[in-house]
Amino acid sequence: MTEVVSTVPKVTGDGSAPGESRPEGEEDRTFDVVVVGGGPGGYAAALYGASAGLSVAIVELDKVGGTCLHRGCVPAKEFLETATVSRTVGNAAAFGVGASSGPVGDQHRGRVSVDFAVSQARKDQVVDQLFHGLEGLLKGRNVVTFPGRGRLLRGHQVEVVGPGGTTTVLTGTSIVLAAGSVPKTIPGFEVRGRLVMTSDEVLDLDELPASVAVIGGGAIGCEFASFLSDLGSAVTIFEALDTILAGCDEDVVRAVSRSFRKRGIDVKTGSRIEGHTPDPSGSGTVIAYDGGEKLAVDAAVVSVGRRPRTEGLLASGTGVELDDQGFVVVDEVMRTGADGVYAVGDVAAGTPQLAHVGFAEAIVAIKGVLGEPVVPVAYDRVPWAIYCHPEVAFAGLTELQARDAGFEVIVKKDPFGGNSRARIIGDTDGLVKVVAERRPDGTTGRVLGVHMVGPWVTEQLGAGYLAVNWEATAEEVAQYIQPHPSLSESFGETMLALTGRGLHVG
Repeated sequence: MTEVVSTVPKVTGDGSAPGESRPEGEEDRTFDVVVVGGGPGGYAAALYGASAGLSVAIVELDKVGGTCLHRGCVPAKEFLETATVSRTVGNAAAFGVGASSGPVGDQHRGRVSVDFAVSQARKDQVVDQLFHGLEGLLKGRNVVTFPGRGRLLRGHQVEVVGPGGTTTVLTGTSIVLAAGSVPKTIPGFEVRGRLVMTSDEVLDLDELPASVAVIGGGAIGCEFASFLSDLGSAVTIFEALDTILAGCDEDVVRAVSRSFRKRGIDVKTGSRIEGHTPDPSGSGTVIAYDGGEKLAVDAAVVSVGRRPRTEGLLASGTGVELDDQGFVVVDEVMRTGADGVYAVGDVAAGTPQLAHVGFAEAIVAIKGVLGEPVVPVAYDRVPWAIYCHPEVAFAGLTELQARDAGFEVIVKKDPFGGNSRARIIGDTDGLVKVVAERRPDGTTGRVLGVHMVGPWVTEQLGAGYLAVNWEATAEEVAQYIQPHPSLSESFGETMLALTGRGLHVG
C-alpha cells in the first residue's frame, strides 16, 4: 500500500500553528479541528483527534452517533437479533427443549409469539445506552458539541444554525465534513406514513405489517426482508437487476437466494416497478410492476440506496467540489479541493458507505491534519458484512472480478454442512469460498478474496480480511490453527485445501 505524508503543518492543542496563539476572546470558538456531522466518520475523527491532543468541536444536527446508531446499523441489527431469537425458540423442540408461549403479540411463528412493541422498546434501550456512552466518551476527551446545522464558509469557518435559529461561527485550523446520508426514494414512492417507508420509518414501527413489498434487493433490502419474514410478514423483494446482493460472489448469492425461497420470501429480479395505488381505506396499496402485474401489500419499504446530505452544506467560494450526484470530491487521503478541508464517510465520493469504512477514513483524515504518514483506505479490500439470514461477509475480489482482472485463479469452497459446530447449533446453510492467485507453476499464490455465507460469518471475517490485505499466500494462512469444534474451522480447512493437501475439503 502507498504511504502518503501530509504537507499540512502540525497544529498545537489551542488551534494555532507553532508559535502563534488564538485571538483573544475566541477561546470557545476556535479549534484545531471542526467536524461537521457526528455520525461514525465524524465522531471517530473527533475522538481520534482529541486522543492526539487536538482541540475538537463537533457540529451535529440531531444526536451524535448519526444514522448508524439511531436509524441504521444498530437498530436494524437489534431487530435481526429478535428474528434470530424467534428462530431459535421456534426450533427449540429439535434440541429437546420445551418453551411455553410468551405474551401473545400480533405475529406468530409456530408456537412462538413476537410482541414487536417489546422488541422496539429493547432497541430504544440499546440505542440510548450506546448514545449516552458515546456522549460520555466525547465529553471525557473535551470534544465540544454544538447542536445545529453546519455550513462551511470560506476561511475555514463553519456557521452553525442552532435550535431557535441562533447562529454561531466556528473557526477550525482544519475542517472535516462528515454530514452523512439519507435514504433515497423513487418517483411515486415518497414516504407516506406507514404505507410507504424507508429504513428510517421501518425502524420506528411498533407493529409489523402482515405483507410487505421491499423495493431493492441490496444489502439493506435483504436485511429488512430477512427479519420481516422471520417475524411473520409475507415478504416480496423487487430488484431491478438480475440478481439480489449485486457485488457479492455468485455462490454467496445462490446460498442466500436458496434460503429466502425456503422461508417463503418471494424474490423478483429483473423487475420494473411502475407505481402503486393506495387502498382508499388506507389499509394497504397495490404495487404495479412488469407491464401490468399487480401485488397487493399492506406496506412498501423503499430500499434503493442512500444519497449524501450535502444540501446547504457548502457556501459559495469554499473550494470544495461536489460531483454530479452531490458527493464531496476527495483524493485518496480524504482531502477536498480546499486546503485543510477533508471529507469522510457517506458524504465522500467513491466510498462504499459503510460505517466501519467511515472510521478508517476519519483516522486517515486526522493523520493528515497531524502531518503524519498516511496509508489510504484500500476500498477494493474493505470488509463487508450483511446481517440477513444467512449472514454474508467478504473481503477482496469475487471469483468473477478476479478473472475479469486477468488473474488465473484457484478456488476452494467448504460448505458449512460439513462443519461440526454448524451441525451442533443446527445452522448449516452456506459456505466459505476462497479465491487465490494461481502461480505459473500451478501452485497457489496470494489470497485475492474471501467470501462467507452462513452462521455468524460477520464475526469470522477478520482472519480473511487480514489475509487479503496482507497479501498472504494460502500456504502462510493454512499454518494457523483453528479451534475445534468451531465455525472458523471452515476458513482454515478451505485454506489448507488450497495448498493441495486438505483434510476434509478436496
